[in-house]
Amino acid sequence: MEVLKIATAGSVDDGKSTLIGRLLYDTKSLTSDQLEAIEKTSKMKGYDYLDFSLATDGLVAEREQGITIDVAHIYFSTKTKSYIIADTPGHVEYTRNMVTGASTSQAAIILIDARKGVIEQTNRHFFINNLLRVKEVVVAVNKMDLVDFSEDIYNSIKSDFESLMSKRDYKEQNITFIPVSALKGDNVVNRSESMTWYKGETLLEHLEAIENEDIYNVGTPRFPVQYVIRPKTDEFHDFRGYAGKVYGGELNVGDEIVALPSQIKSKIKDIYFHKEVYQTASRRSSVTITLEDDINVSRGDMLVKVEELPSTEKQFTATISWMDGRKFTSGNKYVIQHGVNKALAKVDTIHHKIHPDYSGIDSGVETLVMNDIASVTFKLNKPIFFDAFKDHRTNGSFILIDSQSNNTVGAGFIQ
Repeated sequence: MEVLKIATAGSVDDGKSTLIGRLLYDTKSLTSDQLEAIEKTSKMKGYDYLDFSLATDGLVAEREQGITIDVAHIYFSTKTKSYIIADTPGHVEYTRNMVTGASTSQAAIILIDARKGVIEQTNRHFFINNLLRVKEVVVAVNKMDLVDFSEDIYNSIKSDFESLMSKRDYKEQNITFIPVSALKGDNVVNRSESMTWYKGETLLEHLEAIENEDIYNVGTPRFPVQYVIRPKTDEFHDFRGYAGKVYGGELNVGDEIVALPSQIKSKIKDIYFHKEVYQTASRRSSVTITLEDDINVSRGDMLVKVEELPSTEKQFTATISWMDGRKFTSGNKYVIQHGVNKALAKVDTIHHKIHPDYSGIDSGVETLVMNDIASVTFKLNKPIFFDAFKDHRTNGSFILIDSQSNNTVGAGFIQ
């Protein structure tokens, strides 16, 4: 069954948690215990409706304040697809959480309160989805019940957001607008009887129709080696296989490949998945590959087609999201984790800080603080094999690790 990963984004009280709770309720994904708890708590609060946000806001502070603080992952399924929703906070001080949630998502839902329209936070949410090359974006205009289900208000918000779209640099995004009322259930799973003027799909209908095949980068296969398999048995005494996951495209038996960094060429001899033998390793499949030649390949190396080489450099420029309480400064040293490969990296230049609301940049910046986004050049102690993030989401991204604390302190997207 296909799995679709979705990031959500919305400002305070836009109804994001309620929308997710409504999806779970209307798809009958809530357990009887969960539903009973929601009914009981809603009555205790004096509500004459079910507070579906209680299904997702797991922290005590979230339930008390009615806001989302941490990134939560919610799982549910329909007959045709499974879903993982990254419920991320929308406030500026949690920019790093939004980046984390969107970095592995294939689609995004941006909520807009119909009473407020497009606000500064909306710009930030769209900027992050544009930065992270999230191809499928749903703009859910929520709380339509509080504006009398007005088509004019919906069209005005849609027009304002379309003006914002002109600022993006990722033009391949598919933007879909859906008017909803998460509280009442209009156009979430079931079609609204109060907005007969809207002829499009409901939110769930649209999510069901998204084809995963169209979301991933295609055409540039990358095979980072995670493990070298050398069985200690007489039957497989001479077996040498390279285990890993195929990203970006397909690899086939007979393909001429080059191993990086050695630059030695060979051909794919066999492709295994457990005991099964295949002619093709499809995109995102985990397989073991054998080569016709006995060449030196280790964990962290990469197998690629000879005609589709990545960049191999000891220096690159990237857009980074800083996630640590300690300041990021020129000259600082970190460990870069790029796929399964690690390298020591020094901050060479902070070019500028980027305002994630499309309001411009700050040049001459010497340090970054938590939640800052900036363009930075790194110098490494050894080459890595990378693509630009816009061309390859997996091979163009990395994380920064503090070598002393071993904490993940930043995420980067190679330019």
